[in-house]
Amino acid sequence: MLEGKAMVKESDMPLKMQIQAMASASQALDLYDVDDCVSIAGHIKKEFDKMYGSGWQCVVGSNFGCFFTHSKGTFIYFALETLNFLIYKGASS
Repeated sequence: MLEGKAMVKESDMPLKMQIQAMASASQALDLYDVDDCVSIAGHIKKEFDKMYGSGWQCVVGSNFGCFFTHSKGTFIYFALETLNFLIYKGASS
């Protein structure tokens, strides 16, 4: 499990949601091979959709760039093990 190894790089999420994000990432790493970033991201997205309503997006990998618009209070970017995790809920247009 998590064991304090995650490092939040940027976030505007409430602390409780940040903890859930890191716990979901840790759980996904227990379930899937670290190279299976698509399955890891899918697991996290489904968990957040179930807990906080639909519209969540998740990007997982060791090297990626991203530009996006998100709903206030729904963004986190953190590192866990060798991967970076970006989780956010898209903004309504």
